[in-house]
Amino acid sequence: MPGQEPRLRIRGISKSYDGIHALADVSFDVMPGEIHALVGENGAGKSTLVKIITGLVEPDAGELLLDGGPVMFATPMEARDAGVGAVYQDPKLFPHLDVAENVFMGIFPPAPARTIDRRRMYAETVRLLDELHVDLSPTALVAGLSVAELQFVGIARALTRQLGLLILDEPTAALTPTEADRLFDIVRALRDRGTSVIFISHRLEELPGFVDTVTVLRDGRHVQTSQIGDVAQQDIVRMMVGRSLENLYRRAGDGSQIGTERLRVEGLSLVGAFRDIAFSVRAGEVVTLAGLVGAGRTEIAQAIFGIAPAESGRVWIDGQEVKVEDARQMLRLGVAYLPEDRDGQGLVTEFSIEHNITLPIIRRLSRLGFVQRRAERAVAVGITDELDVRMKSVDQIVNALSGGNRQKVVIGKWLAAKPRVLILDEPTHGIDVGTKAQVHDLIADLVRGGLAILVISSDLPEVLAISSRILVINEGLLVAELPGEGTTQEEVMTAAASHRREAA
Repeated sequence: MPGQEPRLRIRGISKSYDGIHALADVSFDVMPGEIHALVGENGAGKSTLVKIITGLVEPDAGELLLDGGPVMFATPMEARDAGVGAVYQDPKLFPHLDVAENVFMGIFPPAPARTIDRRRMYAETVRLLDELHVDLSPTALVAGLSVAELQFVGIARALTRQLGLLILDEPTAALTPTEADRLFDIVRALRDRGTSVIFISHRLEELPGFVDTVTVLRDGRHVQTSQIGDVAQQDIVRMMVGRSLENLYRRAGDGSQIGTERLRVEGLSLVGAFRDIAFSVRAGEVVTLAGLVGAGRTEIAQAIFGIAPAESGRVWIDGQEVKVEDARQMLRLGVAYLPEDRDGQGLVTEFSIEHNITLPIIRRLSRLGFVQRRAERAVAVGITDELDVRMKSVDQIVNALSGGNRQKVVIGKWLAAKPRVLILDEPTHGIDVGTKAQVHDLIADLVRGGLAILVISSDLPEVLAISSRILVINEGLLVAELPGEGTTQEEVMTAAASHRREAA
């Protein structure tokens, strides 16, 4: 409404780390009862801004005004008390406590003799969950919840105070389409009762019809704030990365570069995970495993790589049948696997970029038990230059990088091993559209160089953009094989969501 006071006014916010600008003079408004998208590449400053708003980080300059009054929170608890809550892609919850204990952590309702009024705590949790239309027991252990349910618990936690501003940081990154729709319904209901929402997402296709306003950050600076109906997706991409949407992705090739068979599996089965899986991947080819979360795709990849070998079935590498034993054996045979959990499984985040990249080939770089430091440095510098990793130097600790740059380091780590078969599990999960395009370009270059690539992806536009062939997995079965070109999202989703047909 004209003349309405902004819920949050951000004025001239700046923040630097070691002389590098994370934010530089950022200003924009978030109005009451508005879903406001905040978008930008990894490293654009989104996370730093959220940390400043919620009291985790103090800015170097600038001010925040909440409902017209100046604020600068010293802690997230102060922000929460003022009606500002945040829910992250990986909700910060206590897995061995129940839902109610997590919802009221830090603000337990008191009872006499300095105890907790548990009856009131559970009753209030039920009320909050009912308010969100979430069917979840307050006594359920958080460790047993799905990713979507963890998000709902985080939102309920924010609602324990009169919520004026809710920040959602990549809330749909690990959700199925059905779970994401449910989350959108909850957010719309919060907006309709006056709560302002800052919605951070790399999935630009989610924004139309859901958000009201979009703000673009680039290299720590405010680029533009617009009503979502006034700006097209390709314009948002151009503001974020400096290139149009049409020029972001390139397919791996026209098929002329496809060569000999690198990987073949037949009758691959693991009880409770997948059954009778058979396919091949040839040099110069990108084969994608598509399907819903939990369909068994990751388990298939881990069986091939030897993390959790199949109970039955056969595997061939370059025409030679192998008995899969463990990951070290498969790496020696030229197979590399990039896991979805890059931080937990793909990196040693306390190590430097150099040491992470060279870890799989450290024996190759050693002589008489000593690492050849010059050779190690040369490998790391070459890989990071090739992948355009944004860093100070290869000595930088990996944990200090943005999510997209950490993903590049994981990919670089396996490229250093010079594999012939590369398995990528959700290679662009949680990274921005510009970095995603770089990963797609890299995949295209690798297959042109003769690599065979097996990709697991839940991002349907990505599946259609990069695939030579699409294998659809449904409840542990391979239910469809579709061509990369000419296939629609609807065809993939129909196969992925159809009821499993039992073998006759």
